Amino acid sequence: MKILGIETSCDECASAVVENGKNILSNVVATQIPFHAIYEGIVPEIASRMHTDWIYGVVKEALEKANLSPNEIDGVAVTSQPGMLGSLLVGLSFAKAFAWSQKIPFIAVDHIFAHLYAVQLTETTPIEYPFLGLLVSGGHSIICKVDAFDTITILGTTIDDAAGEAFDKVSKHYGFGYPGGLAIDKLSQKGDSSAFNFPMPNLYKGEHRYDLSYSGLKNAVINQLEQFRIKEETLPEDIAASFQKTAIEILLRSLFRVIEDTNLTTVVAGGGVAANSYLRSRLAEKKHFNCIFPPLSLCGDNGAMIAGLGYQYLKRNEVSSFNALASSRVKGFKKYVKK
Repeated sequence: MKILGIETSCDECASAVVENGKNILSNVVATQIPFHAIYEGIVPEIASRMHTDWIYGVVKEALEKANLSPNEIDGVAVTSQPGMLGSLLVGLSFAKAFAWSQKIPFIAVDHIFAHLYAVQLTETTPIEYPFLGLLVSGGHSIICKVDAFDTITILGTTIDDAAGEAFDKVSKHYGFGYPGGLAIDKLSQKGDSSAFNFPMPNLYKGEHRYDLSYSGLKNAVINQLEQFRIKEETLPEDIAASFQKTAIEILLRSLFRVIEDTNLTTVVAGGGVAANSYLRSRLAEKKHFNCIFPPLSLCGDNGAMIAGLGYQYLKRNEVSSFNALASSRVKGFKKYVKK
């Protein structure tokens, strides 16, 4: 069964063809990074307009690379939530039109579930449920228990900024480059991570035991740098390395608490921040649990994870209505502090 996957939740216009939820026949990602770099951040209006311009060509290329014609596709899966509404609507509308014209099933899927499914596309042996999911990106920071491809329980999430968002904002402030996560990771390779002793949030009690917070760290790095200086003279590389270390340790502290409390020993990572070299190296040190990362090509937004997940729904004969709507947010994926 060959599924066409379409992903336009943010600034990547992506499409792929996956066979039987596993075999990637094509995976095309058209990045908008050069168009947003001058603003050092994603401009939603630009993103949605570029998706409109690119979506036909990207899908056409995915079909050509898979050596398939439209009438050989068995179903279309597309991201419907969460994400930037304008961008989501482009992919959703195109997928509906494609499915309608070919008279094939249409499946609207959740972007978060797809990221947690991405590792299944490359692992030789299917990963057994339940496992812990670690989803970290520019828009989300989620630690969850995964009981099935479409069933998760959120255990911890951010109460303010997402991890990737903090990387982007610090990078923009200091002019490290865009995207911020990649720029800081690269710069950190030459820096001293002990040059600054940045604070970690005090979240360990009650309902926030597994939660994350990045607003305090972001404020410390941008507005209170001198207060946390250890070395007399420091370089931009030192700021990047010290920030990255603290940002990842905030994430790991909560993850380790969850592992201790649940006794689950398999962790599946996903999202753009899952490509971070410090995160990967720190988790590789741990021998009492196994952390599985998707290849770098499947960490960011891509159509293959959407197509793979769509196959699982279609195998259960679950399809979506053409009335399916896009949603920019999903309840529970982000917490807010009670006032």
